[in-house]
Amino acid sequence: MNADIKQYEKKLETMFERLDEIALYNQKKVLKAFQENKVSVNHFYGTSGYGYDDQGREVLGRVFAKTFGAEKAIVSPNITCGSHALTIALFGILRPGDIMLSVTGKPYDTLDETIFGTDEDTGSLKDFGVHFKQIDFQDGRLNYEEIEKQIKNLKPKMVYLQRSRGYAWRNALSISEIEKIVQISKRESPNSFVVVDNCYGEFVEKLEPTDVGADLIVGSLIKNPGGGLASTGAYLAGSEKAIDLVSTRLTSPSLKTEVGSYERGYREFFQGFFLAPHVVKEAIKGCYLIGEVMKSKGAEIMPSSDENAGDIIKSIKLNSADEMVSFVQKIQKFSPIDSHVVPMPWDMPGYTDPVIMAAGTFVSGASIELSCDGPVKPPYIAYFQGGLTYEQIKLLALDLIEEK
Repeated sequence: MNADIKQYEKKLETMFERLDEIALYNQKKVLKAFQENKVSVNHFYGTSGYGYDDQGREVLGRVFAKTFGAEKAIVSPNITCGSHALTIALFGILRPGDIMLSVTGKPYDTLDETIFGTDEDTGSLKDFGVHFKQIDFQDGRLNYEEIEKQIKNLKPKMVYLQRSRGYAWRNALSISEIEKIVQISKRESPNSFVVVDNCYGEFVEKLEPTDVGADLIVGSLIKNPGGGLASTGAYLAGSEKAIDLVSTRLTSPSLKTEVGSYERGYREFFQGFFLAPHVVKEAIKGCYLIGEVMKSKGAEIMPSSDENAGDIIKSIKLNSADEMVSFVQKIQKFSPIDSHVVPMPWDMPGYTDPVIMAAGTFVSGASIELSCDGPVKPPYIAYFQGGLTYEQIKLLALDLIEEK
């Protein structure tokens, strides 16, 4: 084994011990949620048609809610992705004339048309008369003073947070930062809904945003909570009031969560969620290791090796477009699927700049699996994420070390 790997792992020993502790804590939470909800084999079976008697759907939602400290949850393979789930949340809660205040700057590019629309009437929030305002970060940090001022003055219907960094050079939000925003919001505008895009953040810490008072969290099942097994789907979890509102847009006001079938069944979602605390730990450990390797090769990394992770992503700032493309292509080579494919920058739907993406994954686009992407533009940041096993990422690290 390369001596440098052992050196990096020794440096990361304290962080790795912390991650082991978090995973054990979260595994206990998940196990307890399974036990208290009496999950049985019959809950794995799907239904067809309306799905009125779909026990798997109902119990899966209760397991998520219990684990995340929420009153209620919707977990559905019929929700296509995180952006779809967020759209359901936005249209479920917001009404004409309401204000959506994003305190973490502009949301993901994939929500642009949902929020701002286009020159045509596409059914965006703007088309329905919903007002959007944002508060940008100050030097990569939340602007608490301005956030408090705007929440107090605007009394927005929704205070919106994006936990992960997106394509920005900043750290993901910590639970303590989210809790502070929740406290400000509940003090200055008690009727506002605090909604958190929780993608990439599940099981990274011991608590979730709903544990500290967020009204609603939203995430994708092909990221952290799917544990690498979920083949599709997303979840929404939060207060009973918030879930009741968003359920009217998931189906219809008269049906809410009373319908919804999935004939294939739910085993992969239960099993993936059970594995998720361990898989997330493996991914984060791998991110720290690759961060150390790339730092030794002259790259700038975020978070640093002594900073706690807020998500499963390591931002790696490279020196040129060629370096970025080469790094992403290297990751594809260490994928189990399509390792022979050479990724190139392309015009990805929902994004304004060419994006390069390494994603040799069992589940298409699953970023809990080893993957890396980013817009190919200055300052050339590659967003490294996932990895089902630490050993896979360790093999990648060895190759990067040996590379001249």
